[in-house]
Amino acid sequence: MSDATAAVTSTEPHDGSLARRLNWLRAGVLGANDGIVSTAGVVVGVAGATSDHGAILVAGVAALAAGAMSMAAGEYVSVSTQRDSEKALIALERRELAEDPEGELAELVELYEAKGLTPETARRVAEELTAVDPLAAHLDAELGLDEDALTSPWQAAGASMLAFTVGALLPLLTIGLAPESVRTVVTVVAVTIALALTGWVSARLGRSPVVPAAVRNVAGGLLAMGVTYAVGALVGTSIGG
Repeated sequence: MSDATAAVTSTEPHDGSLARRLNWLRAGVLGANDGIVSTAGVVVGVAGATSDHGAILVAGVAALAAGAMSMAAGEYVSVSTQRDSEKALIALERRELAEDPEGELAELVELYEAKGLTPETARRVAEELTAVDPLAAHLDAELGLDEDALTSPWQAAGASMLAFTVGALLPLLTIGLAPESVRTVVTVVAVTIALALTGWVSARLGRSPVVPAAVRNVAGGLLAMGVTYAVGALVGTSIGG
């Protein structure tokens, strides 16, 4: 193997646990990004309607709390549903192995043949893996599952809530601490920098081009803040009038 090939190979997440950690990290970055955009949209929108510092902070805190709970609840429900489906599939596979082991072995051989192995090699691989752990072999080949690595709904919910909260704190603290005359501008600048950073991190984790990801992220955030500010200004003017 050449040095260049070895260098590329060494950076690839072949290990399943590493791939799962990268997926968790990517989900955390996206959760933080949601917290930044949604909370920034709320506080900037309220700032467009009123200069009342207390009202802006109350709206920001409410947006943070509601968003974090919504993210956690949604993630818990989603992962619980996925986990229930995976456990049902595992139970079905276990029952099929108990009722028809020969048929399941033949099925495993066919799966490996479909992956490109010769019939002889496919049978040998299937038989050796079946001798070690038939359920694990079938779960991996048929469903891409690992019985010992199912995602925890509580962990997913907690991670989602934490990531959203961390992201939401940036616009909330920025607009809360900045002087009134520049707080909206300072918040927009801080959010723009944060969105560029989360876009960069997300792209790096996904091994995709960095610049387009960062530009999309920033553009989406600026659009959200621009729309909410305009709506807030219109509502504030109507109520004030």
